[in-house]
Formats: sequence, C-alpha cells, structure tokens
Amino acid sequence: MSVLLLDSASLYYRAYFALPESLMAPDGTPINAVRGFVDTVTALARDRHPEQIVACWDDDWRPQWRVDLVPSYKTHRVLDVATGTESGAELSAVEEVPDTLAPQVDILRELLPLVGIPVVGAPDAEADDVIATLCVEATSDIASGDRDLLQLVDDSTTVLFTGGTSASRGGQPWQVFTPEAVQEKYGVSPAHYADLAILRGDPSDGLPGVKGIGEKTAVSLIQAFGGIEEILTAARGDSVGRPMTPAVRAKLLQDQEEIPRLDRVVRLRPRPNVDPPQRMAADTDRALAFAERWGVRRSVERLLAATD
Repeated sequence: MSVLLLDSASLYYRAYFALPESLMAPDGTPINAVRGFVDTVTALARDRHPEQIVACWDDDWRPQWRVDLVPSYKTHRVLDVATGTESGAELSAVEEVPDTLAPQVDILRELLPLVGIPVVGAPDAEADDVIATLCVEATSDIASGDRDLLQLVDDSTTVLFTGGTSASRGGQPWQVFTPEAVQEKYGVSPAHYADLAILRGDPSDGLPGVKGIGEKTAVSLIQAFGGIEEILTAARGDSVGRPMTPAVRAKLLQDQEEIPRLDRVVRLRPRPNVDPPQRMAADTDRALAFAERWGVRRSVERLLAATD
C-alpha cells in the first residue's frame, strides 16, 4: 500500500507564511494556513496517487526526553509562561505560535478526519517520530520542509521536500528526494544523513553539533570513515591526514561525550507508542458544511475529488 505521510506542522507553517492573512473566513478569521495546507495536499494527492493519506501530528513538539539530552533543543521557539500555583509561580515552556495561526491549527485538526485523513500523534513524540514509525510499514511519500526526514529515505520511502509560495498555492515545486538525490545533493547517503546533522549541528532546532565542524568537514569524515561510531574510533586511534587532521581530531575528542546524546536526539527511530492509522472514509456532507463555514469550500471540494 502506498501512503502519503504529512508532516503537518511543517506544511501549515509554510502555508501560513506563504499566503496573505487577507484570506479570511466569513466571520473574519484568517484562513491562509488552512487554505494553503488543503491546496498543497490536493496537489500532492493528484501527483502521487496515494492509497492513504495520514496527517502526522506534533502531540509533543518538544519532548522532555530530548530536552533532557540536549537542553538547547528548540529553545529559540519556546515562550516561557508563568503559571500560578498554590506554592507560587512555575514556568512552563510552550511553543510560540502566531496568534492568527493557532486557531487555524484547530480548524485543520477538525477538518482532516472529515475528509478521510486520520490525524496520528503520540505522547512524548513529534510528528517526525510518528513518520519514522509509519514509513516502515508501507511504501511512503513524506511531505515536509524538514530536512531531518531525509534520513528515512530508502528504496520504499521518498521525501517530497516542499517549499516556496507556489507549493502552498497547490503547485508542484517540491523536490523529490530518492536515495540517489540525497547522495547527489549532500554527498552522503540517507543512512548517513543523521550523522551529518549530528556533526554539523542544526541551529533551526537548537542543536549545537561538534564545535568547529562544518558541513564540508562532516561530509569528508563520513565519506572517509562511515558513521559516528567509526569516526570517533578513528579520532581515538592513529589515523593521520585529511580529513582527520590534528585539529579535527581534537574537536571530536573534546565533544565525544556529547555526541551520543546528540545522536539520540537527531536519529529517528520507530516508537512503540504510535498506533497505526485507521482507514476512514470521508464524511462529505459534514466536510463541505464545515468548509463552507470557514470559507474553504472550493479547496475542500478539490481535495475530496483528488482523494476519491
């Protein structure tokens, strides 16, 4: 069975920033993210013809187990909120979401099951974890603007890397990442993409990487030695010469205690608490009534036709 796995937050954030807030529901609520999300899924469905579409959801966008391993994880996206308790004030970290986007996320969460697209999340799991779990069960296309998911690409899993305003308007500017395409663009195979991310770091997720190791050096190390374990073994051994220069060796050894923690945060693995999605039929009448209320009826009609 072929499945289209949606990295939902990636798609609705991209749609929100690509389309103007002047797109509004009859009551004046901005629906730019809803419109862009639905139109993008319609275009993907028309192009890829999946037998099932699943909206993978961030039930926990910043799981505590990842923060415990790497405290800087996604800190730049955190809004600290003081909450009053009987013993005083506590700080709770919540994701900083634009005021006009948050209501649209709720609209999408209600709309998707009505059009026959199950929403799947899990406690202590991000959408990436859900995708990593579900893609092993079927031939999968992953729709996302998150390069971390390239590590999941193999002979039965493709990443449709979405980007640009035309994607949010329902066009087809996504880049299709097969194993060969990942190798060509990044110089490493998908199996080693996580190693690349661990070494170079990722400021967008607050991941420090190995201090002083950039992408070019990381690629050279992977090409010369293999994965993280092999690279660390080489750094602790007698390998001499490029890319394992004395300076590079010193940097790796300095961070060798941190690297395993980065590995556990970055490398995506199936999680046992992710339930498989249920097949569901669209409730066309309710879907169209809901879409009419929010001013996206034509977009939803196109989606229903594409997924019929």
